[in-house]
Amino acid sequence: MHMHKLEKIWLTVGVSMLGVFLIVLGVGAFALGAQPPGDHASGHHREVVDPETVDQTAPFNEPGLKKIGDNEYDAYMLAFAFGYGPEKMEIPAGATVHFHMTSKDVVHGFQIPGTNVNMMVVPGEINHLTYKFTKPGEYLVLCNEYCGAAHEMMQTRIIVK
Repeated sequence: MHMHKLEKIWLTVGVSMLGVFLIVLGVGAFALGAQPPGDHASGHHREVVDPETVDQTAPFNEPGLKKIGDNEYDAYMLAFAFGYGPEKMEIPAGATVHFHMTSKDVVHGFQIPGTNVNMMVVPGEINHLTYKFTKPGEYLVLCNEYCGAAHEMMQTRIIVK
């Protein structure tokens, strides 16, 4: 098989670029200490809960808003087919809310359109996100991860007064 000189050059350049890409990726992932969430030097730790008994496990056995400071709240929420617990929450305007979420069945999403609130809710994992609600109004919460037949009906509301 005969290859033209330019084909050999471009093939060599392409394979070389692939090699460089893999080396850079390897250095970035291993040498610089990139690692999945868990107990490590950053201080973040992975929180787990049994998805089969999560609705009987505190604090997810009583999902809702808990005041923890001056206009600061913890929101414990549970995602399940095809809704969220609690069904709705009322929050004062200007409040900072620390969301703590998990799922009891499959992977769900938690997105509040018009904000930067967007996280994946995984069974057995407790995910955290903090948001300050500055504008009063009704915020729609949607599942943005396909979770089954009635996925498009999965929603709840946060009312900011």
